[in-house]
Amino acid sequence: MFTGIVTEIGQILSAGPVPGTAGAEMRLRIAARGCAGLSIGRSVACDGVGLTVVARGGDAAEDDAESGGWFEVQASAETVARSVAGRGLWRAGRGINLERALKVGDELGGHIVAGHVDGVAEILSLTPEGGSLRARLRLPEDLALLVAPKGSIALNGTSLTVNEVEGRDFGVNLIPHTLTATTWGAAAAGDPVNVEVDTLARYVARLVETGARP
Repeated sequence: MFTGIVTEIGQILSAGPVPGTAGAEMRLRIAARGCAGLSIGRSVACDGVGLTVVARGGDAAEDDAESGGWFEVQASAETVARSVAGRGLWRAGRGINLERALKVGDELGGHIVAGHVDGVAEILSLTPEGGSLRARLRLPEDLALLVAPKGSIALNGTSLTVNEVEGRDFGVNLIPHTLTATTWGAAAAGDPVNVEVDTLARYVARLVETGARP
């Protein structure tokens, strides 16, 4: 479980298919300064996708937080199909938003984020507004009804508040801190982004779909 508060921008060192999966699964090696204590088996949100650490090395092996190191994660076929991983966005040299799993007692600064990406949205426009950016995005058809004004949404692992919704399109504001602390500072119109809708919206939609009554 995560909060959507990105703690570091990592750099993808390598990304490629897992042997024997016919390209359906992917393995990434990511450089990060905050690798200290990141043991194998721990969960890390990578652009909002909750993935398990399967290897680590470099200076991270000595838990040297200042020097940093690298870790590896493996994305399943489902993850690749539903996320930007399947759009060729996870490639060597690219920045990637990182967040460690929430611990009991940690501050919940954003909103509850499961790390289960629902689909991919497209950035339609990025418009300067003071020191911030107003982003306009388009959702897949099946997610349009799960997003509401003033509700929470996770975009590439970043917890944001929805400003307005019109059909499949919606808008969010990106403050200066978000632009410098996440990969949003390098975003451009036309980019795909990982979307995770609010968990409550998923359950409400399921109840409506099945015709369940309280």
